[in-house]
Amino acid sequence: MKTRIRFAIPILVFWLGVFTTVNAAGAQEDMPPPAPYLLAGAPTFDLTIVKFREKYNADNPLLPIGEFRAIGNSNDGINLTRAASKISGTLYASTALEKGSGKIKTLQLTYLPVEGGAEKAARAIAIGYMAALVREFEPTLTVEQSSARVTDLLVKGRGSRFFQQSWGALRYVVADNGDKGLTFAVEPIKLALAEP
Repeated sequence: MKTRIRFAIPILVFWLGVFTTVNAAGAQEDMPPPAPYLLAGAPTFDLTIVKFREKYNADNPLLPIGEFRAIGNSNDGINLTRAASKISGTLYASTALEKGSGKIKTLQLTYLPVEGGAEKAARAIAIGYMAALVREFEPTLTVEQSSARVTDLLVKGRGSRFFQQSWGALRYVVADNGDKGLTFAVEPIKLALAEP
């Protein structure tokens, strides 16, 4: 179990923003572009992680998320605070917060697949958490609608290191790293008025 936890923390840090690498010559390697929430001027939800957890846990008493703990930032020059919460041995919640305000830039759930008979149940629990996360930001969706949305996004993002789809003011991101884990994220996007 300790090996699994030691393996999970680097995965969480990876998905929390290490989407680009630079080789010794300074050229970008074949990696996806930086996560949108890392870009200058990226929006935040008008919500802190404490307020989110409070509301989420009240709305979802059977799918609780524990207290988030700060993850040490490597000196990467990014003006974010990263934090994670272990839900189970196969599921972690993580976030990136704007320094100063503590407002949420991204909320992520990372599922670490297991083999054998427990896989189906663990995946169903992960999808349940993902659907509950969707409902926190789209409260008009039913349990069935939010589960269908998550399933659709996971199918579209299967095998993709970075898949995104927007609905209104929300961006959903799926990062599928096969047997090393699957991350589902919800992020705010800026809406612009159309020019007349």
